[in-house]
Amino acid sequence: MSDVLLAVGTRKGLFLGRRRGGGEWEFDGPHFNAQAVYSVGIDRGGDRPRLLVGGDSAHWGPSVFHSDDLGRTWTEPDEPAVKFPKDTGTSLERVWQLHPAGPAAPGVVYAGTEPAALYRSADRGETFELVRPLWEHPTRAQWVPGGGGEAVHTVVTDPRDADLVTVAVSTAGVFRTRDGGASWAPSNKGVSAVFLPDPNPEFGQCVHKIAQDAADPDRLYLQNHWGVFRSDDAGANWSDIGEGLPSTFGFAVAAHPHQGDTAYVFPITADSDRVPADRRCRVYRTRDAGKSWEPLTAGLPQEEHFGTVLRDALCTDDNAPAAGVYFGNRNGEVFASDDDGDNWRQLASHLPDVLCVRAAVIG
Repeated sequence: MSDVLLAVGTRKGLFLGRRRGGGEWEFDGPHFNAQAVYSVGIDRGGDRPRLLVGGDSAHWGPSVFHSDDLGRTWTEPDEPAVKFPKDTGTSLERVWQLHPAGPAAPGVVYAGTEPAALYRSADRGETFELVRPLWEHPTRAQWVPGGGGEAVHTVVTDPRDADLVTVAVSTAGVFRTRDGGASWAPSNKGVSAVFLPDPNPEFGQCVHKIAQDAADPDRLYLQNHWGVFRSDDAGANWSDIGEGLPSTFGFAVAAHPHQGDTAYVFPITADSDRVPADRRCRVYRTRDAGKSWEPLTAGLPQEEHFGTVLRDALCTDDNAPAAGVYFGNRNGEVFASDDDGDNWRQLASHLPDVLCVRAAVIG
């Protein structure tokens, strides 16, 4: 096995786990004690991995930090890395997403924020610039905050073309650009909005998370506020793939890093009862792009369970041939599988609420 870094962002700081080869996990932290960590990015595009963290201090406000030595030391810019220009008349509430764009755009990192905006960095996350065409989109006046606020919480970049970017906005839905952010269009055809008078609007869906298929970048998986969907044309059209799940409500979805047609979700009972479906701790996996789903339970708690998994608290690493799969919950528990989800073990317990997890092979 390769060396893996696991970053666990919680309501009260960041915890970092390290597994060297096939050895045991070792954790340290909290980093950013008492700060809520809603976003973590791991950029491996430079000479050494860079960790990016969106911290949220109740006293000092939100900031973006980075580390080039796997968390031993951290740097915060003298000026805020992410801030709203004065002419917008608003201020930053939170950084919900830090997404390195990958090999198609070396050095580029996207930040999704609350209020709902997208920022782009060309220097690995040290400085960011507001993507104004999305901020000034003509539909913006009709966007409505979701239960967690109005935020750009998901960014998906196309590994073939750096100009193709997809974002998810709560609660405006999916928007896509084909020209590097110069223009944006809603991309929600087929995604339901059961809480609206018109359940099939052009925009206004409450999309919770999107993941990109490993083999086909045009194939996307979407966990909605009720409904699990798949697109085979980069988001232009969506089809329902929720049959076979105990509930189609949930927050998280993740794709296998190198097996096509393989994705993971964590079903939640309902928007009015946000606990695991049937009060059972189960990850569900599809290996046929959503035609069927199987529960993964080996090693997970078998008793009645109430640990809700949030939108960024389920992820995979890129180990091969078998990938690591990870999730954390609001009980402060972290679970991991090193065999594609077939078997699990608990890595941590009694942490603060887990808000996000990110994992990557680092050696």
